[in-house]
Amino acid sequence: MTTRFDKSRLPSRYVSVGPERAPQRSYYYAMGMTEEEIAQPFVAVVSAGNDSAPCNTALDFQANICRDGVIAAGGTPRRFNTITVTDGIAMGHQGMRSSLVSREVIADSVELSVRGHCYDAIVGFAGCDKSLPGMMMAMLRLNVPSIFVYGGSILPGRYQERDLTVQDVFEVVGRYSAGACPLSELTAIEKAACPGHGACGGQYTANTMACVGEAIGLSLPNSNMAPAPYKSREEVAIAAGKQVMNLLERNLRPRTICTRAAFENAARVVAATGGSTNAALHLPAMASECGIDFDLFDVAEIFKSTPYIADLKPGGQYVAKDMYEAGGVYMVMKTLLDGGFLDPEPITVTGKTLGENIEEITWNPDQKVIYDVKSPLMPTGGVVGLRGSLAPDGAIVKVAGMARLQFRGPAQVFECEEDAFAAVEAKAIREGSVIVIRNEGPKGGPGMREMLATTAALYGQGMGEKVALITDGRFSGATRGFCIGHVGPEAADCGPIALVRDGDMIAIDAEAGTIELEVDEAELAERRKGWQPRGHDYNAGALWRYAQIVGPAYKGAVTHPGAKAETHVYADI
Repeated sequence: MTTRFDKSRLPSRYVSVGPERAPQRSYYYAMGMTEEEIAQPFVAVVSAGNDSAPCNTALDFQANICRDGVIAAGGTPRRFNTITVTDGIAMGHQGMRSSLVSREVIADSVELSVRGHCYDAIVGFAGCDKSLPGMMMAMLRLNVPSIFVYGGSILPGRYQERDLTVQDVFEVVGRYSAGACPLSELTAIEKAACPGHGACGGQYTANTMACVGEAIGLSLPNSNMAPAPYKSREEVAIAAGKQVMNLLERNLRPRTICTRAAFENAARVVAATGGSTNAALHLPAMASECGIDFDLFDVAEIFKSTPYIADLKPGGQYVAKDMYEAGGVYMVMKTLLDGGFLDPEPITVTGKTLGENIEEITWNPDQKVIYDVKSPLMPTGGVVGLRGSLAPDGAIVKVAGMARLQFRGPAQVFECEEDAFAAVEAKAIREGSVIVIRNEGPKGGPGMREMLATTAALYGQGMGEKVALITDGRFSGATRGFCIGHVGPEAADCGPIALVRDGDMIAIDAEAGTIELEVDEAELAERRKGWQPRGHDYNAGALWRYAQIVGPAYKGAVTHPGAKAETHVYADI
C-alpha cells in the first residue's frame, strides 16, 4: 500500500514495513486493522484521563473523538493512557509528595510507549496540573510532530449568589477552624464548589500551563480556555487530530516551534495573567527537553517587566470560563503584542507564526476580564522572582492582587508542612512572623509538596495578610498572600533555609526582588558545622529514586540531562 506519507522516513516503518515486520503486522491484523491502516502513519493519541478527579474525567471522551480527525486526515490513531496525580486531592497530606514526581512519570511513560511502538506523531490530552507540562515535555523530548490539548476547566460553582472554586473550599476550612463559620456552611460550600467535569477554574497551575500551551505554540489558537463541558471541546479534539497530520506532512516538530523566543512569550503570558508560580518550575523543565538554557532567573527577569492584565482568581475576580468568553489567551496576547511584549516570529502548530495567528484576532473592548497593556492592573507581572542571602539560588512569589509587597519579621520555623498546619489549627502562628517550612524541597521532601492547605487555612483565619510564609517546597496556583516558594538551595542541600532559627529576622521585598536572612555569615558558618540532614520515610520505591536523581528547583527539578546530552533524537531513528 502507498499513501501520501513516505514511511521510509517515519519511526513506524520499524513496526509496519517490509517482510521482516510480518510478526508486528500480525498484531495489528488481530486488532481489526486493515492493510491500508497499517500503511498509514501511526499517531499516538495520549490521554491522562481517569476517575481520580473531575480534571481528568472528560479526557478519554475527547481523545476518542480526536481519532476521527486523525482518520479523516489520513492517519492511523493509536490510543493509550498515562497517569495523573490530582493536586486538589493529594493536597495537605503525604499524597502530595507524588505530585511533582508524577510529571516525570507522565513524560517518561509517554516517551516509552511512543518509543516502544514507534509512533510518528502525538496528540496529547491533559487536565490536571502536572499532566500538562509532563505531556508537553514528552512531546519536546521525542520531537515528533505534536499538538497539546487541554481538557478544559470546570465551570464555577455557586453559593449565596457568588461564584466558587476549590480555593473557597480550602479557605472555608480555615474559617471553620477559627470558629468563623458553622459546619453547615463548610458542607454547603464543599458540595457546591465543583459542579462537574474540568480542572480548577482559577488561574491556578492547570489553567496557567494551558495558557503556556497556546503561547508557546503547541496548542491550536484559543482552544484551551473553553470549559470542559462545552460542545466546542469536541471540535477542538477533531481539529487537533486533523492538524497533526498536516504537521507530519510538513515535518514541523515541537523543537522548531518551541524556540527560546517562544519560551519567553510563554513566560510573558504567565506573568500577564497572574499565573501559578509553578510555571517557573515547568518552563525550565520543558526548555531542558529542547536543550535551551532557561532557568528561574530567566523566567523572573521576564516576569519583572511584564504588566499584569488579566483579572483572574486567586488574585482577581474571574475564572477561566470568563476569560474564554472575553476572547481567550489570544486576546491577552493581542494586547501584549501591540505593547511590544511578545515576539511575533515563532512558528506555531497552525503552520503560521504567532504574529500571523494574532492578526486574526479582533480586540474586544466590551469585556471586563482582560485589560489593555496601556492600563494594566499592575505595571509589573503577577509573579516575581526573589534572590538574596536566604535564597542564593532564587525563590518566587505570586504578587497578583497583593497590596503589600514588603515584609520583615521574626522567623517561626517548622520542619515540615504537617507541623505548620497543626500550628495554624492551634492558632499558634504569631501575627507579623515569617513562617518557614523547610525539608519540603524536591530532594528533601521528597517531592516538593504544595502548601495550599496551610496557606488557605491562614487566609480563612484572617491571617493571610498578617504573616509571610517561606518554603523550599511549592505553592498551589490557588495560593494567595505573601507566600514564597522554590527557595534554593533547599534544606536537604544545607541551603541557608536549613540554618534559620526561631526569631531570626527575615526581610522580603517583592519590588526589589530580594529575600534576606539577617544573620551574619560567621554565625551561619557556625550553625552549618552542626547541621545534619533530616531523614524521611521514603527509602524505597519511586519517591526514593526521585530523591536520588532530581536536580535543583531553579533549573526545573528535572531528572535527566535533557536534549543537550543527546546523541540522537527519537524522531530521527
